[in-house]
Amino acid sequence: AMGKWTLEIIRRSDTTKGFQILPRRWVVERTFAWLGRCRRLAKDWEKSIASSTAWTLIASIRMLTRRTARHCQAWKTFGSGSDSRRGDTG
Repeated sequence: AMGKWTLEIIRRSDTTKGFQILPRRWVVERTFAWLGRCRRLAKDWEKSIASSTAWTLIASIRMLTRRTARHCQAWKTFGSGSDSRRGDTG
């Protein structure tokens, strides 16, 4: 197993009227939306659970490396390097 999981089923109250925010549900939905951008995961093409799990892991790694690369590039551009106003040479 990759980790310890707990599942909490949250039911909407029958007495509540109008809009009610459900706790932390948006995090899961956002993650599924991000993974849904990968064309390989758009449909269930895999014959085994292991293969499907592997492709989901690959998609997650791809997302994290791209996000990290963008962050490092922004840091390299704006956060460090030479500043001509201070007279640094590099």
